[in-house]
Amino acid sequence: MFDLMPIAFQNVNQVWAYILTETLKRLGLTCAIICPGSRSTPLAIAFAQQVPEIEAISILDERSAAFFALGQAQATGRPVVLVCTSGTAGANFYSAVIEASYSRVPLLILTTDRPPELRDCHSGQTIDQLRLYGNYPNWQTELALPSADIGMLAYLRQMVIHSWERAQTPTKGPVHLNIPFRDPLAPLPDGTDLSYLQSQFQPEDFFAGIANPCPMTPLASSRQSRPTQWLPHAPFPMPKEWKECDRGIIIAGVAQPQQPEEYCRAIAQLSQTLKWPVLAEGLSPVRNYAQLNPYLISTYDLILRNQQLAKQLAAEMVIQVGEMPTSKELRNWIDATQPRRWVIDNSDQNLDPLHGRTTHLRISVEDIKAEERNLSFSSDYGKKWCNAEAQVRLVVEQTMGKIDEIIESKAAWLISQILPPGTPLFISNSMPVRDVEYFWKPNNLGVRSHFNRGANGIDGTLSTALGMAHRQQSSVMLTGDLALLHDTNGFLIRNKFVGHLTIVLINNNGGGIFQMLPIAKFDPPFEEFFGTPQDIDFAQLCATYNVQHELITSWQQLQERLNLLPTTGMRVLELQTNRKLDAKWRQDNLRKFAADIAI
Repeated sequence: MFDLMPIAFQNVNQVWAYILTETLKRLGLTCAIICPGSRSTPLAIAFAQQVPEIEAISILDERSAAFFALGQAQATGRPVVLVCTSGTAGANFYSAVIEASYSRVPLLILTTDRPPELRDCHSGQTIDQLRLYGNYPNWQTELALPSADIGMLAYLRQMVIHSWERAQTPTKGPVHLNIPFRDPLAPLPDGTDLSYLQSQFQPEDFFAGIANPCPMTPLASSRQSRPTQWLPHAPFPMPKEWKECDRGIIIAGVAQPQQPEEYCRAIAQLSQTLKWPVLAEGLSPVRNYAQLNPYLISTYDLILRNQQLAKQLAAEMVIQVGEMPTSKELRNWIDATQPRRWVIDNSDQNLDPLHGRTTHLRISVEDIKAEERNLSFSSDYGKKWCNAEAQVRLVVEQTMGKIDEIIESKAAWLISQILPPGTPLFISNSMPVRDVEYFWKPNNLGVRSHFNRGANGIDGTLSTALGMAHRQQSSVMLTGDLALLHDTNGFLIRNKFVGHLTIVLINNNGGGIFQMLPIAKFDPPFEEFFGTPQDIDFAQLCATYNVQHELITSWQQLQERLNLLPTTGMRVLELQTNRKLDAKWRQDNLRKFAADIAI
């Protein structure tokens, strides 16, 4: 049962905003992010009146707000609402809308606007907000001006229901509603006679039958990034070519499924049926449920740097589950060997940047028909992969275990072993995601990794991590200094944030990823325009926002801080490293791990 708000409104805007928020509440909305502003007053008031059924969080900076909403939607799998005033406010949502589109995260963006008569006449805080986000939204429209007519209220109800559905089907993503309001925006009389509506409107009848048209059933919610289905797919029969191939691999690519264990079981079932090894990206949950996948290959990037091994391990067929891994070595190897490929992903997007001989299967890996389980490899090919993995993994473990100095690469390796089970972890772009791919050790901790690998930008890193961690288990973020500095306004969310976030900050005073590129040899202009050192004292920065800061000077100290996480607040654990030495270490060592391996 829903508590019905009394129909005692001063103006039409109040009625309109009530119908909109009440419909969203009944559809299942639980979180709305409200950015301050005047034109959005009716919506801000209406959402505030829906508390506590809908959590309404006020966030000052629109870009931070949008990425916070993105992180919250990533963590919950449910749409999150974003509200802003007119003018350039909505433009600050743009980068998060792009990320939501490419990462298939459900957002419902409500930009409020001046009415048509105040546009194109230099009225204040007015820009062209129609199709503000180009083609990135799943769907977008402008609502009619508020009206107390019962037919128009029914129209509004239906538009909201449709928006909610389009944020989730056929593929999850952003939806944009532009919503014009005339004055008065505050709950003041506007001269409209609402007596008929107040006497005749029956909320029980008007909202009867509203329910989430995309219910998250246990079956549907187990699907990787799955748009919820009216009916589940029938089991997909395994192609004959797969079963007849003894030189095949499965690539478990970038993915953050809502039900990671079921997702990993489905990949393991496929692997054990076909007797194909699973090359698991560091951003795949497969590495965090290692016991489910006995033929897991985590060091493929290092293995493929050995050209002799790369040639011996050339595959005839590849099944790619989800997005292609980050590894350039893997991409170049596939591009050079041109295996027959299948991409398993239920989106409508093209997930083959290599433009190979590829068939897209628009299903989830859980949809593939299970067959008999084979618990050992019958082909030398699979055994060679597992042999290489065992040898390279041993070299990695021995090398990392002997490193006492603070270097970037060891952080990802150590964190993969010491987090509390089930910890939500946000991994920043640039070097952190690459160190995770190189060195993240397979484990059985069930760590829930999150990331913005749709557009791969560093914008909104802190805000997304806070959204991911909000009202979740105590969480961790792994980031570089530039990504954190790019989103310092995220610290303003600290007083609205419920839960705990530990920020593991790799501070190499600049852009570590650029240090790995050929341009690093050309200085000038490298240091000023690519390295871009900011020379920030993070202890002082944290003090400004009243965020706890600690300088980490040993790996034992980091392990102690991460073994048991606090339950509330934010803290920064800073590891200071040398950018140039870190880059040299990678250049000297990445090709050595598999250099002396024979299979």
